[in-house]
Amino acid sequence: MQTLLENADIDHLRTALTGAGFTASGIADRLGPQASADAGRSDFRAALRITGSGDPLDTLIRLFICGQTEPEAAVAAALAPLPIAAARAAGLVVLADGGLAAGVDLEPYGDWWVLSDLPAQPGRQLPADHVLGVGGASTTLAGATVRTPVGTALDLGTGCGVQALHLSTHARAVTATDLSPRALRFAATTAALNGMSWELLQGDMLAPVAGRRFDLVVSNPPFVVGPGLATHVYRDSGRAGDGVCAELAGAAPALLNEGGTLQFLANWVHVKGEDWEDRVASWFAGTGMDLWAIQREVSDPLDYVRLWLADASEKHDALRAAEWLDWFAAHGVEAIGFGLVTARHSGKADPSVVCEDLRQQVQAPLGDRVAEWFTRRDWLDARDRDQLLAARYRRVDGLQLRQEATMGDDGWIVDRQLLAMPEGLRWVEEIDPLILALVSGSNGDLPLHDQIALLAAAHEAPAEALSQALLPVLDHLVERGLLLPLPG
Repeated sequence: MQTLLENADIDHLRTALTGAGFTASGIADRLGPQASADAGRSDFRAALRITGSGDPLDTLIRLFICGQTEPEAAVAAALAPLPIAAARAAGLVVLADGGLAAGVDLEPYGDWWVLSDLPAQPGRQLPADHVLGVGGASTTLAGATVRTPVGTALDLGTGCGVQALHLSTHARAVTATDLSPRALRFAATTAALNGMSWELLQGDMLAPVAGRRFDLVVSNPPFVVGPGLATHVYRDSGRAGDGVCAELAGAAPALLNEGGTLQFLANWVHVKGEDWEDRVASWFAGTGMDLWAIQREVSDPLDYVRLWLADASEKHDALRAAEWLDWFAAHGVEAIGFGLVTARHSGKADPSVVCEDLRQQVQAPLGDRVAEWFTRRDWLDARDRDQLLAARYRRVDGLQLRQEATMGDDGWIVDRQLLAMPEGLRWVEEIDPLILALVSGSNGDLPLHDQIALLAAAHEAPAEALSQALLPVLDHLVERGLLLPLPG
């Protein structure tokens, strides 16, 4: 795949960036914590005051971080040994009044560099083939990906290559695809600049890898929901509604090796009279996939349309916005959900399918929490009723009990009690006194059937009936990590 620069010039650019210290840590050291934080919010005042020396690092910060025009001589010195003519020919820098300005976004990202198109600016509408850089969605998916070592990994819709960079840390071979040839040129350049080699394939969705299987597939697809109009390749799939996500889900069995995992960001519609959980679960009907889909955000149609029109800095178009909203209304769309879908080719006869809201902040990285969720779910699915009752459980460390009470004539009256996890997925669960007693007694000393026998005696209830009532509760508490099974 063709890169923006010739191989020798990519080596020269890497030498220049490394020599100048144009890395995430180098920039943080130069700017300090406050100016770095301000620059992350596009407030460059402090950064510009600090970077006035004219040395290569200062020039690169002003050029690629602060978006300033710098003297050509200073830019040439900062990019040396990369010839300035090669940098201009590749579009890395462009002529501007009084000097040179950045022509692309060259961003230090962890220990890597990522190249993409310049981000949107007020009054500068993004072109149809715009290639996004590092953003909220890409970092969300990167943080949510399970980082177990794998043989083969696929980044479906790679864009500038952010996910492929991460995959390279734990996959022996990385394949990355995109519909946009321009995106693949950026991805190829990102790979080469970081000394990596990926298989890069051009085509729509699954077409470039038809008939192939992978151990891990990740995707930040063009998931924007609407009538199917495709104006920007980075966000629009050309499929109506949430069809692109349903298409990706349905392809999972043919795309994954046994035990393989598919993780992707998705939007889904909330249709009047339909549960969103049923809709997302239906994408995987008949696939045999274990599924955990978590909804992180919900937007109403008006806010959603405004968000995506503004995202591309599109000029106000009342007619287009109205047509988009009319489409939502005609299809009974009351809201749009955003979240993470993780599906695994487990080979189970009766796969687990769980779709739920997870709006709270969780302990990072989310990918570790996802891996833990599937481990707990596997443990539960592998055991029958007698084995669950014979197991010992302990409550998770740091579990908190919260109470809400109302003052009455005779003192405080407890209205409800909640168990809260301060770490991990940070669930908060409303419980009744019986469940509280079960959790309180779960210190790993007694098997569950003995705990239930004690509870039955205390409540003068039949032990068998109590077992039937509490086993679904146990399943829920273990799945969410409030109770942890002990080995053995």
